[in-house]
Amino acid sequence: MEELFRPVWIDQGRPTCEFLSMSEESPALPACLAPGRVAVITGAASGIGRAAAKRFAASGVKVALSDLPSEKLDTALAEIGALGEAIAQPADVADPEAMLALKAAVDAAFGPADFLMNNAATRHGGGVYADREEWRRCLEVNFWGVLNGVDAFAASMAEGEGGPRTIVNVGSKQGITNPPGNAAYNVSKSALKTYTEALEHELRGAEGRRVSAHLLIPGWTTTGDRDHHPGAWLPDQVIDYMLAGLAKGDFYILCPDNEVNSEMDAKRILWGAGDITENRPPLSRWHPDWREPAAEACR
Repeated sequence: MEELFRPVWIDQGRPTCEFLSMSEESPALPACLAPGRVAVITGAASGIGRAAAKRFAASGVKVALSDLPSEKLDTALAEIGALGEAIAQPADVADPEAMLALKAAVDAAFGPADFLMNNAATRHGGGVYADREEWRRCLEVNFWGVLNGVDAFAASMAEGEGGPRTIVNVGSKQGITNPPGNAAYNVSKSALKTYTEALEHELRGAEGRRVSAHLLIPGWTTTGDRDHHPGAWLPDQVIDYMLAGLAKGDFYILCPDNEVNSEMDAKRILWGAGDITENRPPLSRWHPDWREPAAEACR
């Protein structure tokens, strides 16, 4: 992705990646997002989901937005509907019946989906001993919500005529490096990573393969109503990086941000795997005996 990103240096000498294209230089949409194709996006009322919906609609894609019922979803529909064809269907991704209702609404309005972006997520959950209802809700949305989306749409995406179709599940680096603090969220995103790997394995072995699966792994991103931090990427940058990754056929679309570049990400992931192969304590990057060696190795 050298045409989109280049290493630069910011304050205190830390390497990062500077985003080079945000508008007219943004990457072209893949075949599954050609004009007239149908995209379904959960968690579309804000953040990465909303940025994806705007990009797709402006390019002639028919977009179905889904999120919990709210004024944000209504506002997103008005904004995206001004750019192209769009519908909104409120749904709780944790409810399988609601996801089937979403599919029915998409089929009625546009026909079968060509692109499914399972983006809805919650960060609620907490640490190891946090409230179990918070844990359950976190897993129901972040993990089971994706399974419900795949169950609702994947079979019809694999059928019929037309070009390739794509499923993008939105994961998190926290499901790979597992920083202490919000164990429930880490567990949900770790499970999602494993599931999406298995999904792509199954899809690539299907006769007459028509559908591919991909894992989008955002870095630090400004979403929702939070003020933008200079270390974070904007949702539009994540979408550009996702599209460039899809164009290359990448399964793991691991996004840098303005504080952590791709090289640093790779070092942190390898260090975490080394906890097993080197028989170190778990989460040794945060262990008092290993914190300094890990920081040196992962910079």
